[in-house]
Amino acid sequence: MRNRRRVLVAVGAAVALTGAAACGSSDSGGGSGSAGGAAHKKVRLITGVKSDPFYITMTCAAQAEAKAKGMDFSADGSAQWDVSVQRPLLDSVAAARPDGLLISPVDTNALTPSLKQIQSSGTKVALVDTTVTDSSIGITRISSDNEKGGRVAADALAKLMNEKGSVIVISVKPGVSTTDARIKGFTEEMAKYPDIKVLPTLYDNDLPATAASQIQSTLAAHPDLGGAFAGNTNTGQGIATGLKQAGKQGKVKVAAFDAEPDEVEALKAGTVQVLVAQDPAAIGRQAVDQLAAAFEGKKVEKSIGTSMVAITKANMNEPAVSKYFYKSSC
Repeated sequence: MRNRRRVLVAVGAAVALTGAAACGSSDSGGGSGSAGGAAHKKVRLITGVKSDPFYITMTCAAQAEAKAKGMDFSADGSAQWDVSVQRPLLDSVAAARPDGLLISPVDTNALTPSLKQIQSSGTKVALVDTTVTDSSIGITRISSDNEKGGRVAADALAKLMNEKGSVIVISVKPGVSTTDARIKGFTEEMAKYPDIKVLPTLYDNDLPATAASQIQSTLAAHPDLGGAFAGNTNTGQGIATGLKQAGKQGKVKVAAFDAEPDEVEALKAGTVQVLVAQDPAAIGRQAVDQLAAAFEGKKVEKSIGTSMVAITKANMNEPAVSKYFYKSSC
């Protein structure tokens, strides 16, 4: 999800980014073609972290779309972002052999053998939000343009920092396709600002307490710290907490990904200045639609990029922006 233009970000202006969708055939994932159409097909969704409002929002939309198409739909997700936690869920899918699987893999490579096995058994696989390196996996890949999102965050922070000082990126862990892309876009875009020093990226293993400690350590080592970019929701919460404890709330500008309820409250309170919101509902709906197309023998779009918007305190109450806020329940 990448490629960000500076013109996109006048902080306070909502910016919708729509990725290009490339069309391809639906015959790369096995399955039964058009027999019976989409109705009554068994479809399973496995999300990255089932308690995360991003994935809850995605699940709600996918469930509603599947119901409208008469599919037998169920969803589950990892209790935490960890291969060892998600793999047993994949094993369960492999045993059940559903017609379709929507999945947000928590690693770009480690789950490929399991996914290949599921796909070769005839289950049509759609990758949602995150992807795997092996391009043979999945009849479709649907995600936000995370690289663009990172560029949005960089331009927004640079503006808030008056284009000077140090900035830190804190993210989950290396090897996650979405957050890796966000970091790439952010660091590349920040290179356009010669008076801003980008510090080495830190990883918190998706633990807010670790992010809080890391931002405080960074503050101690770099008194000129003017901005922080959080790679995901938990990291954003941790950074905001750490800055508040250090008495730097609002002084160090924070850009975070997503628009979960706690993050929206943080934006209102001024502990976070920019939220780069994705559209998880669109990801869920379109994934179900692509599986339905595959079941019906129709053309499937191999890659779909969904829209994003930059949310600030100034524009957050606009209907065109607030519709991007995530849900904590259906």
